[in-house]
Amino acid sequence: ATDVQGSTSVAGGRMPGATDVLDFSLLTDGLDAEREQGITIDVAYRYFHTARRGFIVADCPGHEQYTRNMATGASNAELAVVLVDARKGLLPQTRRHTYICGLLGIRQVVLAVNKMDLVDYDQATYEAIAAQYRVLAQSLGIAAVHCLPVAAPTGDNVGSRSPRMPWYAGGSLLELLESIDAAPFQAADFRMPVQWVNRPDHSFRGYAGTICGGSVACGDEIVVQPGVQRARIERIVTADGDLQRAVAGQAVTLCLDREVGVSRGDVIADALRPAPVADQFTCHLLWLGDAALLPNRTYWLKIGTRTVNARVMSIKYKVDVNSQSRLAARHLELNEVGYCTVGLDDAIAFEPYASNHTLGGFILIDRLSNATVACGMLDFALGRSANVHWQHVDIDKSVRGASKGQRPLCLWFTGLSGAGKSTIANLVERRLHTLGYHTYLLDGDNVRHGINKDLGFTPEDRVENIRRIAEVAHLMVDAGLIVLVSVISPYRSERRSARELFAEGEFMEVFVDAPLAVCEERDPKGLYQRARAGEIRNFTGIDSPYEKPETPDVHLQTAGQRAEQLAEQLTERLLAEQGGIGSVD
Repeated sequence: ATDVQGSTSVAGGRMPGATDVLDFSLLTDGLDAEREQGITIDVAYRYFHTARRGFIVADCPGHEQYTRNMATGASNAELAVVLVDARKGLLPQTRRHTYICGLLGIRQVVLAVNKMDLVDYDQATYEAIAAQYRVLAQSLGIAAVHCLPVAAPTGDNVGSRSPRMPWYAGGSLLELLESIDAAPFQAADFRMPVQWVNRPDHSFRGYAGTICGGSVACGDEIVVQPGVQRARIERIVTADGDLQRAVAGQAVTLCLDREVGVSRGDVIADALRPAPVADQFTCHLLWLGDAALLPNRTYWLKIGTRTVNARVMSIKYKVDVNSQSRLAARHLELNEVGYCTVGLDDAIAFEPYASNHTLGGFILIDRLSNATVACGMLDFALGRSANVHWQHVDIDKSVRGASKGQRPLCLWFTGLSGAGKSTIANLVERRLHTLGYHTYLLDGDNVRHGINKDLGFTPEDRVENIRRIAEVAHLMVDAGLIVLVSVISPYRSERRSARELFAEGEFMEVFVDAPLAVCEERDPKGLYQRARAGEIRNFTGIDSPYEKPETPDVHLQTAGQRAEQLAEQLTERLLAEQGGIGSVD
């Protein structure tokens, strides 16, 4: 209290016309920037209790540029208090906040029409705003809306009812908060994401986690998902002793009656009503990253306790959160909401977000920076996800490679245009072919005449271009070939995704390095000259970035060296490494 009063007196001393009224915003506005600008920027959590209920208040920002902070605060809330200025009515930010509240599953909203003192406590003004807001909330699927007029600086209808608004028959804000049924959302069916396999010694094995839906009792049959192994609950262990039954919200360790394969990220579920399992689904995505979302870029998806590689395969539309209209989109910028399809490397157990927030809500993480770039609300699995299965074949790449007397391999040449990638790759392939190896060269320009004919050079198209080339190279390695890929591939993330398609030792990144000035001087196709003249847009090195490999497998510096010499060095390394390409186990 002393700190707050001290801050208030300092602020009051430099504000012309300031009164002796305590500025309660200082309780939550802890950042200097917040106090200087008079706005909320970060989420501030404050705690208080009344005789009837305990509260955790998340004070969230209203400005559009801080939408991600607002979503963070709303993600765990059971009730939202939306403030509206009585002089201005419903603003675009009011619609945005309400939309995000509905998206994140908040079922109870209190509309506080503030600054009633500045409209002379006019009943008609309040009722018009309340009626408009109820229509908005209903259109967004919010179940219950409670409206009240307040004048926050003087406390009218905040802690107690105000005599200045006798026409308002409801309770104060505090009375509403104490009486509203805001019980946490509870999913019906038993679900528990496994957080930790507890194995202190050979005599005990338990699976620890927090139950996120339903209840479980000793003797119940469960299934471990995404697999199909079944067992029965033998013990329910807690810090306070064993239980016969546990319910949602409790942190427990489950012991099973038999040994089954259970790992962190698995979901223990009711065997009679298991969770859906899929690797493709639709979802709403709120983009939180400074860099735009690019479809088909690989991210980490974290859902429950599971982390898996994921790609946003397509953006069906983005939502104008002010008007709720649907707009066509090829990417999502900061604070934009889109309805997307997402594909995973592995199937997961999940629930629609409307049914289970823990197994239906997820975040996307940038794999290079580890920054959280999106939060998502899962809708439903795509039917094709469950209907497509891997078909077993007897002849695999090792057999195909053995028949050719070689180890399948992908050589991935990356570098600026004009660095010498295609020249060196072509020379290496000629030498390997002369030695009797079975090869194929995928050149970036040539591929754009065929399967990538429909792609341009925007960041989104570059990501998709590399994804397709990597998949083709993967198929060719599976066919037993030595594949040479020569493509600029400017983004580290996409080169990393390409590498992850291949088994250990099957992928070699070759960085063909030449300074930009040298590449411009060579300019064999005249592209740099045209890019400098403004005739070509999104040209790598000029107005589109090239992210150099940090730890390439091979680093070839072409400035001042002949391509033939570098190709010979690379070929000799290939032949010598691990007994030579042609050495088949």
